[in-house]
Amino acid sequence: MAATGTRDAALRVKPPGFIGIDLGTSGCRGVCIDETGHVLASAQLPLPPSRHPQENRAEQQPEDWWRAALTVLGELCERVPDHQVLALAVDGTSGTLLLADQQGKALTPGLMYDDRRAVEEARRLAILAPDQPALHTPSSSLAKLMWLQQHSGIPAGARALHQSEWISARLCGIWGIGDENNCLKLGYDPVEQCWPDWLAKLELPEGLLPQVHPVGTLMGRLSPDIAARTGLPAQCQVVCGTTDSTAAALAAGLERPGQALTSLGSTLVCKILVDRPVQSSVYGIYSHRIFGQWLAGGASNSGGAVLRQYFTQQEIQHLSQRLDPRRSLCLEYYPLPAPGERFPINDAHMQPRLHPVPRDRGRFLQGILEGIARIEVLGYRKLEALGAGYPIEVSTSGRGAANTYWEKLRQRLLGRPVTAARHSEPAYGAALIAKRGILLGREG
Repeated sequence: MAATGTRDAALRVKPPGFIGIDLGTSGCRGVCIDETGHVLASAQLPLPPSRHPQENRAEQQPEDWWRAALTVLGELCERVPDHQVLALAVDGTSGTLLLADQQGKALTPGLMYDDRRAVEEARRLAILAPDQPALHTPSSSLAKLMWLQQHSGIPAGARALHQSEWISARLCGIWGIGDENNCLKLGYDPVEQCWPDWLAKLELPEGLLPQVHPVGTLMGRLSPDIAARTGLPAQCQVVCGTTDSTAAALAAGLERPGQALTSLGSTLVCKILVDRPVQSSVYGIYSHRIFGQWLAGGASNSGGAVLRQYFTQQEIQHLSQRLDPRRSLCLEYYPLPAPGERFPINDAHMQPRLHPVPRDRGRFLQGILEGIARIEVLGYRKLEALGAGYPIEVSTSGRGAANTYWEKLRQRLLGRPVTAARHSEPAYGAALIAKRGILLGREG
């Protein structure tokens, strides 16, 4: 009888689960999904805010990321006792960089995505690589790496890794591996799938740059000590992750060319899935390779930051209820929080256009929402002109996705179906990467 019970227990194999970890600026979030994509559990933990030791600097301590990731993984494992986690993947803020030694110890703080100290280095990169717009701003990870080389030196044997790459490596104990999406801002050429020859002019130490693999590549199994600390199975695979924005696009449900995602956060970001890369140094447009397709996009300075200058969230919710999305005002606003625009118009001196101001607060709000919606249309038309095609449908993420009036207005102006993103958390997109990595079985 005991033998039969043991045999029956052995036959009761737990169904698989897949974990995604998202490292943002303010917190670490995680989800576990099953084979069908159903969310089994979620967990999150806040992170200490970025430090700003000097003007234009933004830093976080990598150990804070690590402790948060372990805590979230442990909580997720406790919440899915009836599933066996087969794989996990990590996404992180694009352009966030650190140096680590050969054992993985962080040698520098994490230079965050919005750290802008590397102004001169970005100017040099615009000359060295004029056709790589992802490198032309101080927020690029290569500009930050050049700043470290110039101002603090690079220790022998150091490795340059992005936020999610460092966490992934520490989970499996395999160092020096990067993914195509993060490494785009480090100078990697995703079209030729190599580091370009011009990088030799920077005289970077040998072994500093990671070996780059496609998103979804299997890195290796979870380290035994990490498995013991989190409760995850030792056979759990760590999969090459991505950037937060790419993970958000996967979470939104973008699967075929023509599907687009508009992020209505502090800024307005337009992304569309295409079958070939699209880029423009003039408008800061570049493309990430993702599962044999490309995610092209641009970012306007318009967005929620303008709304917060004039309205509280409660006002926006209240006033939006009495607006008619079928009618447009004669106000030709171009809402910007400050002078300067980058996409779909490239003009560093462009002035906000928010006059005249109606006495009626509702009409003022409507004018701003219409202005941002028109910028969204111009953005997708610009991407179309560059070869991306016009969207067949648009998903929406960010706080603005909850505004029903805005959704209907945007749908009318875009002339395409507009819906809320299928899932709003990048961690869900990272979990999809983990699942796909196991299904494809691509080993690094």
